[in-house]
Amino acid sequence: MRECLSFMKKWMTRLLAGIATVLLSIMTLLVLYQVFTRYILNNPAAFTEELVRYFLIWTGFIGAAYAFITREHMCLVLVRDSLSPSRKRILMTLIDVLILVFAIFVITIGGFKLALSAKKVYSALLGIPRSLVYAMAPVSGIFIILAQIINIYEDITGITVEGGTES
Repeated sequence: MRECLSFMKKWMTRLLAGIATVLLSIMTLLVLYQVFTRYILNNPAAFTEELVRYFLIWTGFIGAAYAFITREHMCLVLVRDSLSPSRKRILMTLIDVLILVFAIFVITIGGFKLALSAKKVYSALLGIPRSLVYAMAPVSGIFIILAQIINIYEDITGITVEGGTES
């Protein structure tokens, strides 16, 4: 079980980091192209603003999934660090279960319904279905669910599953 979770954690960490890197790189190139066409050619490329906005949404969701799998998401540590190790384990397990429930019902199921409802709505400039943009919610929700299963396993067993970004 531990080897399977370790493989999954390593695979997810690398995949999510790679996707975020590619999206950020493409966004940077698109913004540079926008600046070039606006100030050098005096003919701004309109499609870049919409595309960068969509990539930013995708990057935010991918970044959230990455933060959960690496446990680098923002949290308040005042209460957690003041507890005994056994109570700290209980608190972390409860928090991770709540995040798992939220990821299942709100991000994944709700995001799937949102994406389905927007399949006939098209973007203004690019003409692509908005469902492609909203599809990121259930995709990242699945990654967050997998991350939380690993996190809950770590909370309950006290064993840290290896598989981060180290080479």
